[in-house]
Amino acid sequence: MNFPIIHTNFWDAVIAIPVIIIITQIIKIIFRTQSKYVPLVALLLGLLISVFISHRHHLIAGLFMGWFYGYAAIGNYSALKASLMAYRKK
Repeated sequence: MNFPIIHTNFWDAVIAIPVIIIITQIIKIIFRTQSKYVPLVALLLGLLISVFISHRHHLIAGLFMGWFYGYAAIGNYSALKASLMAYRKK
């Protein structure tokens, strides 16, 4: 079995993850999604963006990187929220 070559590029780090965070927040506001489902929405958006935009010619690479997109967006949002809450308490 040959593993796909996956390159991390500008799209991965600078565009995809903030786009997922923004779209997730818009979906949360418009559809009044419960907070326990927001990480699932971010993961699904990451998979969709990766499979259909970033890595549309290789499904395995798209799924693999989609998990990273979704979970990176979840982690970044969580870290930002925790930092803001700690700053407000200070």
